Amino acid sequence: MSIQPHGGVLINRFIQSPSDLEKSLACAATLPRIKVDAYASFDIDGIAKGLFSPLTGFMNEEQTLRVLDSMELAPGIPWSIPILLAVSEEEAQSLEPGTPVAIEDDRGEVVAILHLASKFRLDKKNLCEKVYRTSDTAHPGVAYTYSMGDVFLAGDIDVLRDREVEFQDYNLTPVQTRAAFEERKWRRVVAFQTRNPIHRAHEYLTKCALEMCDGLLIHPLMGTTKSDDIPGDVRMRCYQVLLEKYYPQEHVLLSIMPVNMRYAGPREAIMHAIIRKNYGCTHFIVGRDHAGVGNYYGSYDAHYIFEEVDPVALGITPIFFDHTFYSKRTGEMASKKTCPGTAEEHVMLSGTKVREMLNRGEAPPVEFTRPEVAKVLIDWALGTAGS
Repeated sequence: MSIQPHGGVLINRFIQSPSDLEKSLACAATLPRIKVDAYASFDIDGIAKGLFSPLTGFMNEEQTLRVLDSMELAPGIPWSIPILLAVSEEEAQSLEPGTPVAIEDDRGEVVAILHLASKFRLDKKNLCEKVYRTSDTAHPGVAYTYSMGDVFLAGDIDVLRDREVEFQDYNLTPVQTRAAFEERKWRRVVAFQTRNPIHRAHEYLTKCALEMCDGLLIHPLMGTTKSDDIPGDVRMRCYQVLLEKYYPQEHVLLSIMPVNMRYAGPREAIMHAIIRKNYGCTHFIVGRDHAGVGNYYGSYDAHYIFEEVDPVALGITPIFFDHTFYSKRTGEMASKKTCPGTAEEHVMLSGTKVREMLNRGEAPPVEFTRPEVAKVLIDWALGTAGS
């Protein structure tokens, strides 16, 4: 028996029948239209495929304020980050609640019809301070929030087109991952969230978690990210070469998660757990400074926030890991819980340090990452420097 999706129902907002799709496309051509960016386009796709179950559309004011104030979408349904659709004042003036609106994505295609239920405004400063714990515009999530339009549109969506992305063969939907877990007879499945190449510390904690479970879902985020994050195609090649040699194929599945990186730290850790529950995972790895950026969050704030959520209502088991490192004394990966020694004997690893080394044209050493991964990264870094 697979884990129940969040809220009890796995949502699918795609129009199913060819005849209904044809009618909806014809209807959309006659409707008022709004154009959205890649960020909103990924959110539409996430709603359509059930990643954000039980959401059936963009959140209204009441739901948004409840999420901000109590981290609940509705009584007994934990939720940590509002999923919102914003337009400019000018665009909003011609849109009337109770009427449908066509949505054009960042690629110029009409991808959805919004059944507009309400329009509302939010205090963006309050929104940022609740979600990101800061209103500093140097924070990428805050900067994006302030760049959004000032009027928010709420309502269910009917989605006309799947959003194809790079590495589409790895873009398994929640329905597909659940089927894959069933086929493999995995009852306990742990998910690993990453937006970086997997270094030795990541490898260590994923394998520790796998000892407790039947299968591991390596689930890199492939929505919008910061401009200085390592590109998705490079990351995917790193995952592929690592899994080919260093993981047991029968216990690992690689699939991408087409969701925006919000850099919301603790609240995003909760959101990432809920999404993986919808994908069918029973456990979720929460590392140090999960979904963090800069110095906005404490090292273990993403662990502490789970104490604020009812574990039964959350419905997925978080697995918390201390800061891991390479121990010169033992010659292996470890944490302070498992290894003695002084700070000088611990080689601390992080995606940030890897990026800094690559920027200097240095290949990460074996204490940081596997040689095959290091080669992919340095080839990319040298190619970027030479272009």
